[in-house]
Amino acid sequence: VQLVESGGGLVQPGGSLRLSCAASGFTYTFSSYGMSWYRQAPGKERELVATIASAGGSTNYADSVKGRFIIHRGNAKNTVYLQMKSLKPEDTAVYYCNALRSNLAIFPWGQGTQVTVSS
Repeated sequence: VQLVESGGGLVQPGGSLRLSCAASGFTYTFSSYGMSWYRQAPGKERELVATIASAGGSTNYADSVKGRFIIHRGNAKNTVYLQMKSLKPEDTAVYYCNALRSNLAIFPWGQGTQVTVSS
């Protein structure tokens, strides 16, 4: 299994970024997995940011990002995205994606992508 995150960078407060996560090597088709984005800020535990269901695409978000982040998926490309807007300094973290089963991440973590929000 490979999870390759990309799209991070340095952005000013109020800015936007779109993260991508390309998945490969899953046992079953990508579309059959719920997917998620997590983040880990320096000195803090990894936290769940957003999830998207396998079928129907229902989504859930951490309270801290509701109304600012959107998770969506491109099943034909085995990719999950995180569109982020109105970024705040507290969004600074390494962002990771993973598949979910029973609301738990099930694969080894990728390298993540660094998002830094700073003026």
